[in-house]
Amino acid sequence: MSKQAAGEFTLIDLFLSHFPRARVPVGPGDDCAVLAPSKGAQCITTDAVVEDVHFKRAWYSPQDIGHKALAVNLSDLASMGAVPRWFVCALALPRDFPRRELSGIARGMSALAREHAIALVGGNFTSARELSITLTVAGELPPGTAPITRAGGRPGDVLYVSGTLGDARLGLQQLQSGLRRSAAILRQKRPIPKVALGRLAARFASAGLDLSDGLAQDLGHLCIASGVSAELELERLPLSRAVRASLAAEGALAGGEDYELLLAVPPARTSAFEKACLRGEEPITRIGRLTPGRPGLIRDASGRSLRLPAGFDHFRGGGRIDRSGR
Repeated sequence: MSKQAAGEFTLIDLFLSHFPRARVPVGPGDDCAVLAPSKGAQCITTDAVVEDVHFKRAWYSPQDIGHKALAVNLSDLASMGAVPRWFVCALALPRDFPRRELSGIARGMSALAREHAIALVGGNFTSARELSITLTVAGELPPGTAPITRAGGRPGDVLYVSGTLGDARLGLQQLQSGLRRSAAILRQKRPIPKVALGRLAARFASAGLDLSDGLAQDLGHLCIASGVSAELELERLPLSRAVRASLAAEGALAGGEDYELLLAVPPARTSAFEKACLRGEEPITRIGRLTPGRPGLIRDASGRSLRLPAGFDHFRGGGRIDRSGR
């Protein structure tokens, strides 16, 4: 995190003060971080949260923003079955950005980083018209473990989803309507990356991904990558009581930012997978299966093609935070 202006060094020092010192050969302060060789394969991802696209500062506390910036990246590692190791953070801040808010972002991010034992090893600061945070995050696969990818699914594999669906979308609608606190709003502001479930699933799943853009769209990605169709049992979708009352199945299918895991598991492994999830206290629900047929085609349990709602796309319509939820 080296920069030219003294003001930037002050901001860097303030931000870094909230994180434990990284146990790497060279950490923040040089032109590059230097990392020790890894025993397992590396999984690397990058994602950004941008003001008025992913959050509004009037709705989100600085701690919420810092948490979410790291959580969405950890969710990608979880979907591959990786163990989080390190990350770099690039912050773009308005010139008048309050130091107390920067500290809040660091506190929210560092609390989640400690929870998952992931180290901040470098990054960058720059000025911009709006706040944005871009992270590059790396995880490690245990030696001999293959990553969970979107392309490994086969006809007959059973589809599972973790947690409940549609809560983050409901939370966004509630924020837009003026509500400021609810269980759904907490799911929107502070998603929980399913890192432990991802590591467990790596022993059983043939394919998977995290649900960032809605079940309908993300299941389509998995099916196309695996060259299969899918059959969904809509009545089995796990919905919270609030979502069931407000959005029903269609809203849960289209709602993004749940950051649950969608996993395909071969039939011979389903019993062992379900028992392992029960022991690990990881809630999962069977919601369907992969089938032969045109890649990406999704049917209901009676065999009828489903006209599914579109998920989120950054380049169609407004940002996430601007979606009406209809």
